[in-house]
Amino acid sequence: MENLRLHFGNRQQPDRALVTGVHRIVREASGLLGVGDNAQGALLAQFCMDRRGLWLQVAAGIRGVHVNGRPVQRMALVRAGDTVYLDGAEILVQASHQGLDAVPPADPADNSDPRIVLRGVGGKHHGRAFTLSQPCLVGRAPDAAIRIDDTDFADRHAQLERRGDRVLLRGSGSAAASMVNGVAVRDALLAAGDQVAFGSQHRFLVEVPWQEASGEATGLADDGAQEGAESDAVPVNKPSMRRWPWLLLAALFLAAMLSALLLFGAG
Repeated sequence: MENLRLHFGNRQQPDRALVTGVHRIVREASGLLGVGDNAQGALLAQFCMDRRGLWLQVAAGIRGVHVNGRPVQRMALVRAGDTVYLDGAEILVQASHQGLDAVPPADPADNSDPRIVLRGVGGKHHGRAFTLSQPCLVGRAPDAAIRIDDTDFADRHAQLERRGDRVLLRGSGSAAASMVNGVAVRDALLAAGDQVAFGSQHRFLVEVPWQEASGEATGLADDGAQEGAESDAVPVNKPSMRRWPWLLLAALFLAAMLSALLLFGAG
């Protein structure tokens, strides 16, 4: 994901752009959060950006850390649009998204291709996939494809429809805005890997099978992701193909010796 940055609730800190490396989060003596290598205080957590994406690492002994309401004890892989709750503070991971300067025209062929989907990653629709072969209505209306029973939402909160390999999001007059990669919007053009959230709980990822996501942080990992990440970094010593003929000859020699012993032993 391009242009990742941290946005701090209550403006405890100015927005901080994320680059490859480690970004420490500490609790300063003033009680406010401090960010960066020069910040002095008790380490709470750190954000680590590498080629795989953005990782949240929780310091030993720190409790009460959540990503999108899910507790994290050691490590989690986070994406643009995720909300991190840390020591009573809210940190929103934001990224840029494409506006509506150049919206691709509608193509009737898109209606016959169900491969581009919105996949639920939070809220009531977690784990479900919604195809975009037809316009997808979001709201409280009984005919809404993504129905949200919340008094803050209008019957027709927003509509999503496919435009080529992008997804067009248009607000429908609701008082509440949608969130795209952590930024409040009414209209946007979504690409693979973008996260759109309706309210604080209902989160969806845009999945385009033939494209890589715009960022490598493709999912929220639980604490077990730490072991997976470590194993990915450890080189595996695979047997060389040159050694196989010698191993085969050794096995045949041992088999011949065993046969000879059995034969002469029986005599």
